[in-house]
Amino acid sequence: MGLPSMLAVYFLFWVFSVFLVLPFGVKTAAEVGEQVQPGHAESAPHEFRLGRTLLRSTIVATVLFALFVLNYLYGWVTPEMLDWTQW
Repeated sequence: MGLPSMLAVYFLFWVFSVFLVLPFGVKTAAEVGEQVQPGHAESAPHEFRLGRTLLRSTIVATVLFALFVLNYLYGWVTPEMLDWTQW
């Protein structure tokens, strides 16, 4: 696998990871003890921490990408193993 392919796959894992970690650690205004501002949804986050979200998604993406590369190198799971029409 070439470097451009690896970067593309890592980017896909990273984007997936952003959506995966986005809801964790979010508190609403009611949970913090403040009043909900008019026009805001009650489920809206009180404070969005972009840096924390980016760091968490980078860590998750790196772990998933490492597993992907190791599987690519050692062939733990191959397409033939996932072909359920042979059963």
